[in-house]
Amino acid sequence: MQVPLFPLHTVLFPGGVLPLRIFETRYIDMVSHCLKFDRPFGVLLIRDGNEAGAATTFGVGTLARIADWYQGSDGLLGVTAIGERRFRLLSAARQPDGLHLGEIELLTDEAAVMLPEDLGELAVILAGVLDDLGKLYASLDRRLDDAGWVSARFIEILPLDLELKQQCLEKADPLDRLQLVRSILDATRGSPG
Repeated sequence: MQVPLFPLHTVLFPGGVLPLRIFETRYIDMVSHCLKFDRPFGVLLIRDGNEAGAATTFGVGTLARIADWYQGSDGLLGVTAIGERRFRLLSAARQPDGLHLGEIELLTDEAAVMLPEDLGELAVILAGVLDDLGKLYASLDRRLDDAGWVSARFIEILPLDLELKQQCLEKADPLDRLQLVRSILDATRGSPG
């Protein structure tokens, strides 16, 4: 499977929301193509370099599908994309316009895991945080009983090191992510872990 790639300084999980402001021609063309043919694009965390120039990326990312778009008052294209499936990048080639196309393989979906009772408090905390974040998360189908969904949303919104977020995406173990979230919240509150 071949998809256009969007290297970013962010980690997107399946089910997550990705707001983008697009100004480079190569990405405006990519968005137009993705909308016209209802195709996803691949989001990969940048390992070295930057979004506008040459960058090397991590090898596991998430497909994103455009859910909404608008023209900003500043003339920039605003896009909201939703994470779909994780993938492994097999190879990439740069087109003459600078856009990278990647040959990818889809990774196995995470098994659904019910949120354990002893971690139920995390769902309550997350619901409040998502309400406070407003419009961006308002349209998400909330699955507060799903350990994978809850842990992925926390990892996305917590101010964690990007490489740690990437490790969580690659590992794809919702219970490990929940334990990480719990330890971070406990440390923040000064409770024992």
